[in-house]
Amino acid sequence: MPIPGAIIVPHPPLILPAVGRGQERGIQATVDAYRASAKRVADWAPEALVVTTPHSVMYADYFHISPGLAAHGDMARFGAGATQLDVRYDAALRNEAIRLAEAEGLAAGTLGERDASLDHGTFIPLWFLREAGVDCPIVRVGLSGFSPLEHYRLGQCFARAAEKLNRRVVFVASGDLSHKLRPDGPYGFASEGPVYDEQVTAAMASGDFLRFLTMDAGLCERAAECGQRSFQIMAGALDGLAVEPELLSHEGPFGVGYGVAVFTVTGEDPARRYAARYEAAERERLDARKASEDPWVRLARLSLETFVRTGRELDTLPEGLPEEMTRERAGAFVSLHLGGQLRGCIGTTAPTAKSVAWEIVQNAVSACSRDPRFSPVRESELASLEYSVDVLGAPEPIVSPSQLDVKRYGVIVSCGMRRGLLLPDLDGVDTVEQQIEIARRKGGISAVEKYHLERFEVVRHT
Repeated sequence: MPIPGAIIVPHPPLILPAVGRGQERGIQATVDAYRASAKRVADWAPEALVVTTPHSVMYADYFHISPGLAAHGDMARFGAGATQLDVRYDAALRNEAIRLAEAEGLAAGTLGERDASLDHGTFIPLWFLREAGVDCPIVRVGLSGFSPLEHYRLGQCFARAAEKLNRRVVFVASGDLSHKLRPDGPYGFASEGPVYDEQVTAAMASGDFLRFLTMDAGLCERAAECGQRSFQIMAGALDGLAVEPELLSHEGPFGVGYGVAVFTVTGEDPARRYAARYEAAERERLDARKASEDPWVRLARLSLETFVRTGRELDTLPEGLPEEMTRERAGAFVSLHLGGQLRGCIGTTAPTAKSVAWEIVQNAVSACSRDPRFSPVRESELASLEYSVDVLGAPEPIVSPSQLDVKRYGVIVSCGMRRGLLLPDLDGVDTVEQQIEIARRKGGISAVEKYHLERFEVVRHT
């Protein structure tokens, strides 16, 4: 069997004694489980490891896989520079997986490396594996902004590459769970944090990899997890294989969730081919969402799809729109999501068109083609896009951040001619301080400059 098993492990730097200096004893269950999982990998006698990590190079539209023949890493940035590792890369396995990914239409390769040294998401699992006697070449794989299905498909490519090369490969999915489990933790508390940890560890314990693909993206965002896409790649690598799942530990005393799980391959199981099942579930969800869209969102969809398919903008409005859309004027934002990730967002803070409807028409086109953060939307993506439309109320000046509420009000930060805007009630924006900082940075306004604040309310249509 080319793939005898896989493990999920966290990567808190303090788990290493040279970094933790005793603090690691506060997560002793994780330490013990880590060593048990490393011993299991040693028993599998791998010829190569594939390590997926959230802390290597990450692009929105590309899977970065580390190039070269070798790499060095240390824990100097965590105060333990003497703790070092050198690794060899399995170039043949890497190159074959990239070839297969490209044949599948996945954007993956070795371009764009900014730092060749090992990130801590890779270093920490390898440190435990070396301790257990595992010293084989690796392939280091970064995550991306692609959909869960595309992460899963990349895992499938690695499995096929291992089979073609007759390489005995173990997958190491490096990732912490929620970073928001405790108010006194480094990232604070969100109610979604414990919910996420409960759901993802249930998937680990049961071996239900479909749940790695279908977990609510908003829940994952608000829980501030970092390992979900790592787990999705691992799930793809084990596509069609029967596994014996074991959740060895789960704890979060420092406010971040740490889970250790082992998946021993016991044979083949066609029922565990999850790609088609995910696509069916996703299509059902998207169809239900589309059927419930209100006129604001339907107009945004019509405008965008017309432009992508024909290259022309709408020149007439559809009949039957509510009067408030055709007679009133207001600024509006159109936001696009694909696979739970932002795919474009463009809007106007004040009315620029003769009605809200025309504001939506023009901003939908801009969101799909003029957002500088993203490439233009492709026709193949249209069926999977999710839309929201925010109609803005008039901004009002405020004198203090205490007059803001991240759920109710958006904010405009201005300094001279520079302005930055942030909508209200966004995933991952939990405090007024975060809201102001993000809006300030969007406007190119430094923290030391004197700026003015305005707030506004929105009506959100989904």
